[in-house]
Amino acid sequence: MYKNRVWVLSAFIAVCAVLGARVVYGHGDVAPQPVDTTGLPPLGDEWLTENPYRGNPVAIEIGAHGYTQNCARCHGIEAVSGGLAPDLRELEITPDGDEWYIELTRKGVTQNGVTKMPAFEGILNQEAMWAIRSWVDTQSIAQ
Repeated sequence: MYKNRVWVLSAFIAVCAVLGARVVYGHGDVAPQPVDTTGLPPLGDEWLTENPYRGNPVAIEIGAHGYTQNCARCHGIEAVSGGLAPDLRELEITPDGDEWYIELTRKGVTQNGVTKMPAFEGILNQEAMWAIRSWVDTQSIAQ
């Protein structure tokens, strides 16, 4: 009888561990999601290096949704990094910061053959990327 209880308890603990891990790692390798940019002026085919939507309330709202769908899993809720990826609140709100942001967002980041951030070009359009940047600006601590 005692052995049965130990076995049942062990099985219960194992199941809890598996289910708990599923909750903690529930997002898994989530594919980037397109962002609806309806309401934003189109930017054309040539990639800009400076944010044309800075301060635009529509862009900020769209960017908030785009960030949640595509960036928060690594860069943190409200852009507060938990250490997995850079804290985007520290990104300078300058043309240099814009150029750095758009380059890495478009092409992704690979270190030693390991993809650290996926390339979003072809998944997100230019309008979506700049809308996300507009929202990130609102979270800035790098004034």
